[in-house]
Amino acid sequence: MKGNEALAEAAVRAGCKCYFGYPITPQTEISAYMAKRMPRCGGVFLQAESEIAAVNMVYGAAASGVRAMTSSSSPGISLKSEGISYIAGCDLPCVIVNVQRGGPGLGGIQPSQSDYYLATKAAGHGDFFMLVYAPSSVQEMADLASRAFDDADKYRMPAMILSDGLLGQMMEPVSFKDHENPPDNKEWACVGHKNKRPHNVINSLYLKPEELEASNIERFKKYDIVKKELHLAEEYLTEDADIIVTGYGAAARIARSAVNGARAEGIKAGLIRPITLWPFPEQAYAKAADTAKVFLDVEFSMGQMVDDIRLATSCRRPVRFFGRTGGVIPTTAEVLEQIRRIAKEELK
Repeated sequence: MKGNEALAEAAVRAGCKCYFGYPITPQTEISAYMAKRMPRCGGVFLQAESEIAAVNMVYGAAASGVRAMTSSSSPGISLKSEGISYIAGCDLPCVIVNVQRGGPGLGGIQPSQSDYYLATKAAGHGDFFMLVYAPSSVQEMADLASRAFDDADKYRMPAMILSDGLLGQMMEPVSFKDHENPPDNKEWACVGHKNKRPHNVINSLYLKPEELEASNIERFKKYDIVKKELHLAEEYLTEDADIIVTGYGAAARIARSAVNGARAEGIKAGLIRPITLWPFPEQAYAKAADTAKVFLDVEFSMGQMVDDIRLATSCRRPVRFFGRTGGVIPTTAEVLEQIRRIAKEELK
């Protein structure tokens, strides 16, 4: 299946009951798939009049306790940012899919990873974070979509699947796992109560600054729990590696091939692939920094993950960067040449 279609099917199997979207390349297959699939499984599909309308429909559906999802590509996610902030301010679970394209502005429709800052640092106004997952295969597009719904419910916060045009459009074999039905009774949801429980109010407006401050402080206590419980990363050939190559999503596939090429030449290279981008898997990088000498970050951007790597390693090791941007995909040969250069010039 295409990555976009695999993600959509996994969302349905995970209990998504409402999908609201708006077409934009390269994620339109998600909307097209959901348009056919949702009515057949008792769900709701609606193509909204805009990205802004779509995310606010998710806001309303999530407030009723059902599993809801929207998807878009980079400029469309920017339009959704206000609604994402409202959702976070109301502590509502939902899933937002970003199949990234080149930017800034309208940019182009080719794959990119230039929305890392948007996803992990500035998804909207105010003090909040989202869960952010970075698949690197069609299988993970499915697996992480399912997990995102579960974790969003568990922590009562929005989750983003940060994909890109390469993963969304490529085809690979995929299998779907059985998924338990999500709970129907969410005690906080805005549904009929027949006067048998207190009236639920979901709102992000606080007219008294002290109340808003208290709400934010309480939310960040939850974030501290999430950081302790949820940090996913793949480590490959890192035990004896002098050079740790790192990248997320589709870039990690290229980095892994370059690591294999380096090993064939006798260069001790390894790979760390973050699967959760927020929370960032700091533990994997901190451990690798005890023995590795240099880190090389590979991205389809100008280097947005570099600072998180430096923070995770407490700046104990140099972090080099290689990337292509604007929709240009780096090649394995280009990354391998960077590894060779580091081995020759910096590992003396």
